[in-house]
Amino acid sequence: MSLLNRRAFLASATGAGLLPFLRVLPASAQGSDTLVTVFGQTINSLDLHRVGTNRASYQVAVNCYDRLVGFGAKQLPSGEMSYDYDEIVPELAESWTISDDGLTITFKLKPNATFWDGRKVTAEDVKWSFDRAVSAGGFPTTQMAAGGFFRPDQFEALDAETFVVKLDYPSKLSLPNLAVPVPFIINSEVARAHATEADPWAMEYLHTTPAGSGAYKIARWDQGQQLVYERNDAWVGGDLPAIRRVILREVPSAATRRALVERGDVQISFDIPDRDAAELADKLTVHSTPVENCIHALCLNSKFAPFQDSDVRKAVAYATPYEAIFEAAAYGRGAKLWGGDTEITDTAWPRAFPYDTNLDLAREHMAKSGFVDGFDVTLSISLDLVSWMEPAALLIQEAMAQIGINVTVDRIPGANWRTVALVDKTLDMHLENFGGWLNTPCYYFFWAYQKDRLFNSSAYDNPAVHDLTEQTLHMAMDDPEYAPLIKQMFEIVIEDLPRIPLYQPALNVAMNGADGYEFWFHRQLDVRPLTGAGA
Repeated sequence: MSLLNRRAFLASATGAGLLPFLRVLPASAQGSDTLVTVFGQTINSLDLHRVGTNRASYQVAVNCYDRLVGFGAKQLPSGEMSYDYDEIVPELAESWTISDDGLTITFKLKPNATFWDGRKVTAEDVKWSFDRAVSAGGFPTTQMAAGGFFRPDQFEALDAETFVVKLDYPSKLSLPNLAVPVPFIINSEVARAHATEADPWAMEYLHTTPAGSGAYKIARWDQGQQLVYERNDAWVGGDLPAIRRVILREVPSAATRRALVERGDVQISFDIPDRDAAELADKLTVHSTPVENCIHALCLNSKFAPFQDSDVRKAVAYATPYEAIFEAAAYGRGAKLWGGDTEITDTAWPRAFPYDTNLDLAREHMAKSGFVDGFDVTLSISLDLVSWMEPAALLIQEAMAQIGINVTVDRIPGANWRTVALVDKTLDMHLENFGGWLNTPCYYFFWAYQKDRLFNSSAYDNPAVHDLTEQTLHMAMDDPEYAPLIKQMFEIVIEDLPRIPLYQPALNVAMNGADGYEFWFHRQLDVRPLTGAGA
């Protein structure tokens, strides 16, 4: 930030809420080799495998650690750049082969790959890291299972540069699942040095001190304020990034983030509200990319007695003011997911459910339910996501009052959201925005509709859906049995309604003095391809 811009920012900043932010801004932080980005979420850990690590923290696994493979890049019809789900490219592995029966994948590691401390990356490090991912429990272990990776005995280091994965069955998801953030490679020598009997995977140490081989190191982390990446000049996982330092600052106020990027005080404002994206598009470079396999939904917890009544659930679905939410929360950006056809003729996902706002039908279902006199319920939202959750919640609150449901809106700090919503599953009624990393409907169902899965925040339990998901998850999509089974899954959840789709969101990023942005399915910033404007 130039001295002039810093003075202008200080002069315009009002309110004590900005002062902590200002105290962590070094006046000489920016230069031609530095980019500064702001975002509204909180990074709560530097270790994706740790229980309770939130989505904002996923970016650390991408920018600071390598995987064996990654996804390629493609240009969208809009001209914007995106990851390419259909192209797997080398990262730490220079090559790989798959056996004819699809059960063995053999990776050859790049011989010149090193960790930040200069030690050679070996197949033993890969095995330790994979063993950790399948043994840690929770999200990382379940994510690994989605690709058919369950046990340490499936992984073998044949020599320093040869790593073998043995599958129980062939799966369309195995190789793509190695390109998601979870199976990152850790410097096992460093991790083991900080492990204890009570903490064999060094969770406490890696929570604050990454040990990777990735494109960037962590130069500084002031939790709740900022994170600073410094380039690893020895990186061989891809093309060396153009930017030496990237500073990520947590700024809760969307208005402040907008002002900073609009004036050029920062170069990137990540995940901006839809309204800001629409209004800034004529002034700045604004990327607005539909999020694949992602749905913003109203979730009804099956543990809450009224939502165990199918007529109550349908009443809520018919009372929901979809169009008003789409305009007020999404500002008309994204894709509508209501008013769909009742007949299911394809396996497209996300898809519009056959419900629309109809208060007469909503009242009919309430009258048939066991709660004809209505009930009280708390609708919970995350303070990290208020830009869309709050307007949606207020409109839902108003609409439900018209059918006798008294809604109280509860705003939960973002750092606590993942635990209460996803781990504990204690929120009776809430908004959620799960997006599946692997771009198939069966993968979305694996996370959002199977019993006890992390993103099944409604605590939904239907054995038929569970079994259908298990049948289709690893099945080839051109298998003649695949489409009929997927359609059955659709029919059941459209009837059961644990999640009421609102719309498919877009991820918006404003840039002023930066270029090279690529959209990623995990909805976090990949800083590796970034450049200065015009580079």
